[in-house]
Amino acid sequence: MKRRRIVLSGLLCLLTGLVTPAVARPPHPLSQDPIEGDIPLEELRVFAEVYGRIRQGYVEPVNNRKLLRDAIRGMLSGLDPHSAYLDEDEFNELRVGTSGEFGGLGIEVGMEDGLVKVIAPIDDTPAQRAGIRTGDVIIRIDDQAVKGLTLSEAVKLMRGKPGTKITLQIMRKGREAPFSVTAERTIIKTRSVKARLLEPGFAYVRLSQFQANTDDDMREAVRNLRRENKGPFRGLVLDLRNNPGGILQTAVTVADAFLSKGTIVYTRGRVHDSQLHFEATPDDILDGAPMVVLVNGGSASASEVVAGALQDHHRAVVMGQQTFGKGSVQTIIPVNDKTAIKLTTARYYTPKGRSIQAEGIVPDIPLEMVELQRATEDKSLLRESQLVHHLDNPTHHSDKAAQPDDTTTHDLSLIEKDYPLGEALLLLKGVAILHLQDGT
Repeated sequence: MKRRRIVLSGLLCLLTGLVTPAVARPPHPLSQDPIEGDIPLEELRVFAEVYGRIRQGYVEPVNNRKLLRDAIRGMLSGLDPHSAYLDEDEFNELRVGTSGEFGGLGIEVGMEDGLVKVIAPIDDTPAQRAGIRTGDVIIRIDDQAVKGLTLSEAVKLMRGKPGTKITLQIMRKGREAPFSVTAERTIIKTRSVKARLLEPGFAYVRLSQFQANTDDDMREAVRNLRRENKGPFRGLVLDLRNNPGGILQTAVTVADAFLSKGTIVYTRGRVHDSQLHFEATPDDILDGAPMVVLVNGGSASASEVVAGALQDHHRAVVMGQQTFGKGSVQTIIPVNDKTAIKLTTARYYTPKGRSIQAEGIVPDIPLEMVELQRATEDKSLLRESQLVHHLDNPTHHSDKAAQPDDTTTHDLSLIEKDYPLGEALLLLKGVAILHLQDGT
């Protein structure tokens, strides 16, 4: 502790001594000190000298507090895309956001090559209704170019008073030229759980985020569907598409709801508090009913934890596109009552020891992003019933045969509206048929 005080005092002396003109010195090589070694005083001297030159020579006077805050922001943003300094407004927004209500467009974004990239639009928000998609790159916000802005600055521009409009200029893969999208800001009240019966015996649960109450809401939704179904499920689709993540502990409890034993996820970092290991408890809320998990490139972080755990334990078939690949843990560390830092402190690992970082979860059954349309019937095709003197079908006029196949019609309609969901339902039906044949 004594040595740390000496180092800090020396730094303060360097900073307070910058009111005099800086003296030119020969360049010094960068320190090669190991991570656990002494603080590199030469780099601190370079920092102090740069700070002084900015204070004395910048074209306009610069506030000391702004310089130091920006230095902190740069120090954190240089580590990885997810570490950040949170000022008072950003700290409050983070705390409010996890509760499920905040202002803005309803879009999860990150920084890539100095531009804002869409991780996922949130369900039932202006961003989703405006047609913004995962992977879109925002290059202009109203009249402000994004290049050169920090992620926090870009987010502030996108937020505003409810009812005001904003125009985003977007680049999208597959389109030659940028295009503009206009949306109206609103108070975002996200409902993280949606659920319904796809048809008798087959349930659908959609998780759009992992908020503090998502696990409880999901369990209640499953109970309600079970009552509506009037019996156990034959299968369930868990939809994690465009789910950007959220609270790690919530992801653990969601995965635990479908597992009865084994590791859910573990984390590894440099400090003791980042060495976490989560185990499942014996309470599968589906009683072993088959599951399909739908994912895509907008499934990130906590979504990947859930998908990875269910995949590694062979509890569910993962279907869709490869996930985003955000396999790092961010810890919110308050600096004082008003500000905090969001610091990457660990990496996620699936039960089998796979790192999610920059790899994501590879689906068991990959699906392309396609939209299906019903083909018109070819009237030129000849059928047996059109042949002269064809034999009659003795059951043709029975009531049973005359009834249309409602299930098939429903399946085709679902595939047309949502191809991955339709495929997931067909897979669950196939598994259910196999179970019946096996007598289970």
